[in-house]
Amino acid sequence: MFSVTKIIAVTGKGGTGKTVTTSLLIRHLTKTDNLVLAVDADPDTNLPETLGCNSSRTIGDIKEYMHEERDNLPPDINKESILESKIYEILEEMPGYDLIVMGRPEGSGCYCYVNNLLRGIMNKLVSNYDVLIIDTEAGLEHFSRKIFKDVDELIVVTDGSRRGLRTAERIRELVGELETEVSNIYVIANKVTDTNREIITSTAKELDLELIGMIPVDEMIVERDMAGKPLFDLPDDSTAVQEIERIAQKLGL
Repeated sequence: MFSVTKIIAVTGKGGTGKTVTTSLLIRHLTKTDNLVLAVDADPDTNLPETLGCNSSRTIGDIKEYMHEERDNLPPDINKESILESKIYEILEEMPGYDLIVMGRPEGSGCYCYVNNLLRGIMNKLVSNYDVLIIDTEAGLEHFSRKIFKDVDELIVVTDGSRRGLRTAERIRELVGELETEVSNIYVIANKVTDTNREIITSTAKELDLELIGMIPVDEMIVERDMAGKPLFDLPDDSTAVQEIERIAQKLGL
């Protein structure tokens, strides 16, 4: 267990297996003694399905409510307490971890008021856990708004193409432009085959990207994706699960 919350964010462009990677890391963490909070910060909201959770309530819904009702609430009421209680209402308590879904992006108008309230509440909530793992979008919008604390490990998931690794390089550059502090940036290549393994390694080295794992194509995952089944029941001899275990060791999880 960590003395302070370890924050891991997983990003990458669509189709690379970002959410699958996040799910398998959460699967690993459920077997440890750590208290884990998983956050789906991708507007596509695929993480609950891969985890086998039927979550439908989101922070986006709460933010919309607070935004619309801001001027209708009694002036003497503690608006932060209202927001905090509603966040705890949507917190899904799952075996081995808790889950929060951020939901859709903000609508028209300025949401600075709600974001300012949310920032303090989320940081207080996160402090109750040993590990926060976030399935985020490539744009890292939640970090630019400082909704979350600074990040310990930013993991960029990419496919085996040179273009995919270039995307990882651009994300690294984007992080440098944010005020958020990121301690380490790592790359995980997904859907790796014997034919592209060597070129992935050499391209990552050429781009000065720290490649900490290569997840092979796993037919067990392909079958579950096609059937819409969660990944938590993957057997321990799954090649993807085994690679995630090695990656988790490198991350100190």
